[in-house]
Amino acid sequence: MNVLIIIVTTVVAYLLGSIPSAVWYGQAFFGLDIREYGSGNAGATNTFRVLGKRAGTIVMLLDVLKGYTAAILSTLLWYADVITVNEILTFKIVFGLVAVIGHLYPVFANFKGGKGVATLLGMMLATHPEMAAVCIGIFLLVVIASQYVSLGSIMAALAFPVLLLLQIFGQKENPILIVFGFVVFLLVVFTHQKNIGRLLRGEESRTILIRFRKKH
Repeated sequence: MNVLIIIVTTVVAYLLGSIPSAVWYGQAFFGLDIREYGSGNAGATNTFRVLGKRAGTIVMLLDVLKGYTAAILSTLLWYADVITVNEILTFKIVFGLVAVIGHLYPVFANFKGGKGVATLLGMMLATHPEMAAVCIGIFLLVVIASQYVSLGSIMAALAFPVLLLLQIFGQKENPILIVFGFVVFLLVVFTHQKNIGRLLRGEESRTILIRFRKKH
């Protein structure tokens, strides 16, 4: 019975991640498919560039909430005596990553989603809020200094496991969390392959608004 509940919860986590915030928001309030404009990505960054700060902020918060809510499902399973307290962190990671997969390949948007950074941030907030806050600071510093959102995302993702290893909070961190951090970093690198290529060529877009510009 517990196995069935865990499977159902995993599906729920995927469906949460599959909610295409950028696509639905663009269609509902602007009458357009965000994937046909700017970079063609169905994520918060492209929403900021195409639809503006308000729309981008709302989409970003919704995507963060997806990852956070999916990860927190593990706590609900603990309350229901489906898992033990020692398994909460493991299932936070599992459900959070499943939500990220849902964001990348959303069933509600023909499996064409975003890059998952905001959803990853949500699950990071659920698993280690203090380190997530530090990574947000690193992201902002890199973006302000370089004007590249993609570079900020990559550096913040790398900082998460590295700083856990360095034990900056003065305590030994859970090895599972450190492994999860490096998996997150690799996932961010994977979803930003094109961005990395453009960064190396000096062709990456900076943080400027390009409202309603059709993708090339």
